[in-house]
Amino acid sequence: MSEVAVETIDVEVTGIVRLGQFLKLAGAVDSGGEAREVLQAGEVTVNEEPEDRRGRQLSDGDVVALGQGSWRVLVN
Repeated sequence: MSEVAVETIDVEVTGIVRLGQFLKLAGAVDSGGEAREVLQAGEVTVNEEPEDRRGRQLSDGDVVALGQGSWRVLVN
């Protein structure tokens, strides 16, 4: 089976953003409840490391992935 290249989408944020908020801003999930579910299920990674903390503070350049989607945090 061949690997499919996943495009990382840049998402601009202002100031501090937490992982649960970012998943909603990026359009990866529709609600905070859905964010909690995918995090608890271990479906989310930050910089290729599994992450389950909805309140994790993200930094400029962090890459969040869920399923086939990938988003880069751009703090302005």
